[in-house]
Amino acid sequence: MERLTNRVKVMEQKPMSFMESLYLPAIFKGMAITFKHMFRKKATINYPEEKRPFSPIFRGLHVLNRDEEGRENCTACGLCAVACPAEAITMEAAERTPNEEHLYREEKYAAKYEINMLRCIFCGLCEEACPKDAIYLSETFAPSSFTRKSFIYSKDELLIPHPVNEPEKFEAAKGAREARQKN
Repeated sequence: MERLTNRVKVMEQKPMSFMESLYLPAIFKGMAITFKHMFRKKATINYPEEKRPFSPIFRGLHVLNRDEEGRENCTACGLCAVACPAEAITMEAAERTPNEEHLYREEKYAAKYEINMLRCIFCGLCEEACPKDAIYLSETFAPSSFTRKSFIYSKDELLIPHPVNEPEKFEAAKGAREARQKN
């Protein structure tokens, strides 16, 4: 038979010794490895009970910000959508009416604002492009889901809680990142 290459290694199979046939050395070696790892620090954490510390530059879920009076910061300029390399952000602008001054800071606001989290690459360019600090990436990561539709977040899901009506939820949603940015 003619071979295509000369890279053939002939294997020899020696008969096992009496100790090898008992498999005791292999069992003891495996037990030694097990006992050695039993007394080391665990590499994992118990997730729901314990939270892993995040890096100060961690980028999680997007949040649409409000001012101290509870008005939306977003002016629907579209810079975040233009800056997004994955084209995950879509928005539609609208003009506020005279009786909506308590809802929106500027005359123009985002009537529709959606982020497709399946497309998002969490690069933070939308956060950097926003001139009004209307969007930022929080320290919360995306929950798991079984449907694609549940990963498209609308404006209602992205808006931070109202600071006047829900101050505890507002402070919790701001997270530690906002405190670090003020210092």
